[in-house]
Amino acid sequence: MQATKNFRTYFFRGMAALLPTILTIWIFVQSYHFIQDRVSVHINRGLVWIIGWVSEGKWTHEFLTDFWVDGAGKITGFFVAVVGVVFIGAFLASVMGRTLWHMFEKMLVNIPLVKKVYPYIKQITDFFLTKQNLTFNDVVALQYPRKGVWSVGMVTGAGLKKISDSLSKEFLTVFVPTSPTPFTGYVIMTPKDETIELDMTIEEALRFTISGGVITPAEQRAFEAMSNKDENDGV
Repeated sequence: MQATKNFRTYFFRGMAALLPTILTIWIFVQSYHFIQDRVSVHINRGLVWIIGWVSEGKWTHEFLTDFWVDGAGKITGFFVAVVGVVFIGAFLASVMGRTLWHMFEKMLVNIPLVKKVYPYIKQITDFFLTKQNLTFNDVVALQYPRKGVWSVGMVTGAGLKKISDSLSKEFLTVFVPTSPTPFTGYVIMTPKDETIELDMTIEEALRFTISGGVITPAEQRAFEAMSNKDENDGV
């Protein structure tokens, strides 16, 4: 009985250690295969056509296909696709590129079915891939959605002046993210004296929310301290 318990404990401990690495590798491998199978193969076929046209038939179509599409040269399409993404990113960094892309996105969100999906996918990808400064100021605890129940929220600014003047109180505007996806949540206004300022960074608050409260700031700091110790030991 004890052996079974130990087996289960060690198994889940091992999975907890290995799963983040396995999932990270799996995501990158799947991304590579998607580009290779769906994008680069068509790029390589285009290269076959261009080389055949430039060489005026000096290379046989079968030889070029065997090398560029099915052989060692097929990796070329992958790198061409990556370079293409870089050029698109550079173009979108320009004024003209941003303007054209905004026009394209505006057209997308007017399509009946696409507008139900695209904005939310964009929120997720922007959160992970773009360098955006968080507009949050502080992390606070507040009683929400009812008295006696405390939630973690991020202060985005002062409350509406009309409400503050009417009640003669200082209010805060707070974003309360939902778990496990903090991309959505609730924007509420609450009296400042009814909040508790927490000793947490914005990143720690987001980790706390995403993990469903499993990763607390203390545990995160302990993990970082252990990682730094391992790095120092390895030097």
